[in-house]
Amino acid sequence: MAQLLTLEESQFHPGEQAIHNLLHIPQRDNPTHHDLPLPLGYRISQSPLVAFGALDQQGRPWATIWGGEAGFCRPIARGVLGVRTTADVKHDPVLRGLLENEESREVVDDAVVQPEEGKIMAGLSMDLETRDRVKIMGRMVVGTVNLTEPGIGNLQMAVQVEGSLGNCPKYISKKHIEPHVPKPELVDEGIGRSASLPKEAVEVINKADMFFIASKFGNRSMDTNIRGGAPGFVRVLRNENIDNGGVSLVYPEYSGNRLYQTLGNLYQNPEAGLVIPDFETGHVLYVTGKATILVGEKAGRVMPRIKLAVRIDVQEGRFVRNGLPFRGTRIDFSPYNPAVRPLACEKESVVDTAADSADGGIATARLVGRKVITPTISQYLFKLTGARGKKEPLKAWLPGHHVTLDFAPELDIGYSHMRDDDPQSLNDDFVRTFTVSKPLEPNYVDENGFVREGVEPEVEITARRHGPATKFLERWNMRVPLEIPVLGFGGAEGFRLPTEARNDEEVSVSVFIAGGVGITPLMAQAAGVLEAAGNEKGLRVLWSLKGEDLPLAVEVLERINGLGEVTKLFVTGKIGENEKALIATVQTLGAKVLEQRIDRSDVLSEGEKGKRTFYCCTGPGMMRTLLKWTEGERVLYESFEY
Repeated sequence: MAQLLTLEESQFHPGEQAIHNLLHIPQRDNPTHHDLPLPLGYRISQSPLVAFGALDQQGRPWATIWGGEAGFCRPIARGVLGVRTTADVKHDPVLRGLLENEESREVVDDAVVQPEEGKIMAGLSMDLETRDRVKIMGRMVVGTVNLTEPGIGNLQMAVQVEGSLGNCPKYISKKHIEPHVPKPELVDEGIGRSASLPKEAVEVINKADMFFIASKFGNRSMDTNIRGGAPGFVRVLRNENIDNGGVSLVYPEYSGNRLYQTLGNLYQNPEAGLVIPDFETGHVLYVTGKATILVGEKAGRVMPRIKLAVRIDVQEGRFVRNGLPFRGTRIDFSPYNPAVRPLACEKESVVDTAADSADGGIATARLVGRKVITPTISQYLFKLTGARGKKEPLKAWLPGHHVTLDFAPELDIGYSHMRDDDPQSLNDDFVRTFTVSKPLEPNYVDENGFVREGVEPEVEITARRHGPATKFLERWNMRVPLEIPVLGFGGAEGFRLPTEARNDEEVSVSVFIAGGVGITPLMAQAAGVLEAAGNEKGLRVLWSLKGEDLPLAVEVLERINGLGEVTKLFVTGKIGENEKALIATVQTLGAKVLEQRIDRSDVLSEGEKGKRTFYCCTGPGMMRTLLKWTEGERVLYESFEY
């Protein structure tokens, strides 16, 4: 029988409409079903997990996860779901919110709870092996718990479904789920009030690749949904007791189906309940708190390069060991997961010439030259002009600093719901950061540290082809003009090598360790370091690269006078006749060449412990090894997580 809906019922509620207007989302009908279609009911029955959200006696939303095997939640009548599962009776906030006695605040064994008008709740079924999920909204009409062991019981519940919607599979890590009898152990229930997050809870947050969030629209309805990403996508902004600021979490909102049902609820009622599970151990963190939606610059100030985020100021939370009735083994991460973005307060101190890049940048970079060094490495030369409408002078950048370029005008193709052929592009802002590999001409800088008016300074970057931006530059037709907005310059001050002479009581040797194109931070600094009075022997360079990249070594050592004499080159991979000729060239430039990997003795033989500083710019694997070798030493490294 066809279901008749009023116009109001078929549209979005005021909070959702407000978010759509705020984010400039085109108008559309709300696709939510106001019942439970048979196909969605079947999909729910095939899902081993369902995240549920409900309100506590104070009206605050909480979230939890139940299940362990398919069929525990399934249709039992038209529009009604039956739930039968093992659950934590003492600490699960959703179970307690639905079933606890209002007077005793306890869950009574075998008591049948049958609210007169039901209790609003929402759920999200998940088959993590297929990334299938279905949202439901409705009311618990009856429920009971039979206590079986201390702290746990068999839950039975019936949910009248008033709305349902199939969801897309983005950002969901595939996992194999198996049932597990919980043995809940409360670690802390004062989180957000008298206590901060315990160390174990922080570890669960840091490794989480998904969590579940419950929100409400007044007392009319609720929403429960998933947020997923690479481990670490949820960040701890603050972790104190309430007297010192409390506990705050931040997570990014990635590109989705643009319904914004969760954000619409949060806009209207800024309260949220989160459950963050550890699928491997069964540990679980429950929190409820105030939600703040961060848009545009507000988001970027907290989490750089993110345009939409949510901050949760925790009002109450509890961390429970072994509290989940299932375990999960990861099969695969989602190909849609963007890179993890650290918070602004987590990043090392940097100097940035861009006070505000949201209005088009601080300058325009015009591509004027391209030099192919190897099949995968090229140098690109840009001339800078002032950005349109900008009257402020351009702050001069320093050797070792990076430039941030915005390729979105050339590469962004707009919104797509799914993009399986290029999933990473869905959340890509096409903003890229490159180390400037050539120093700024000194006569271009005035006495106040600004670029002189009327000059067009050059910016050179040396980069390996990796991703859409460098592929775009590599393939660009140089006969056609190309202008790229410059968002800013910056860099870690600690990673700039000293150029003053040192006495014997100070750190006297700078040891620069590079892997491949990791030499670029040194390229703009080396001449100044080598020319410093009394510092001729104050620089040592250990540079590891593959034989196929030897042309880069020739390019760098020929350009920078004297650098070869302080460089040891560690060459790996295939070394044929062409590579041998290139090795001979760098040897004539003073470099010592070793056909081997860098080992521990190579690193620790440079300089004297206590009188040296290591500057490292390598890939993650080599960096981890170097940090072990140099433990207890002064080590600075470039992470490229600008």
